[in-house]
Amino acid sequence: MQALILGGARSGKSRFAENLALQSGHDVLYIATAQAHDAEMFARIQHHQASRPARWQTLEEPLALADALQQHARPDCLLLVDCLTLWLTNLLCLEDEPRLDAEISALVDCLPSLTGDVLLVSNEIGLGIVPLGELTRRYVDHAGRLHQQLAAQIDNVAFMVAGLPHFLKGNIAWNG
Repeated sequence: MQALILGGARSGKSRFAENLALQSGHDVLYIATAQAHDAEMFARIQHHQASRPARWQTLEEPLALADALQQHARPDCLLLVDCLTLWLTNLLCLEDEPRLDAEISALVDCLPSLTGDVLLVSNEIGLGIVPLGELTRRYVDHAGRLHQQLAAQIDNVAFMVAGLPHFLKGNIAWNG
């Protein structure tokens, strides 16, 4: 199973993905894309780490996500990526447009060939007004295009609101 789980900030998307991972019965590799650039983000990362089951493995991969997925995918393992929008931010901050485009293409291209389950968590940020700043507009544009590409090829897409999943595509089994 592959699933894209979208939602706004504090919508319950990470908790939903983590519950799906727990229910899978597989080994779980949590692929974290966040980077601790300040004390507040460091505290958030620590909170997330502390809330995960001890038996889960964690891989911190802020940039080469497709490589990490290809390296670790296997039939008896669920890969949980949290989150794609932080990953995009990391790439945008490199100010290397060819690398950004290559990493996005690599992610989209690798998904059909992966074995095992993959859960992709991402913030839906395209529901508001058009941002004023150029970098923020690029971020929103890249995130929106990425979500559209992924949703077109992934069989299961959920949108989280107030902790409740709304299934846009497919039927993700959830006992929550």
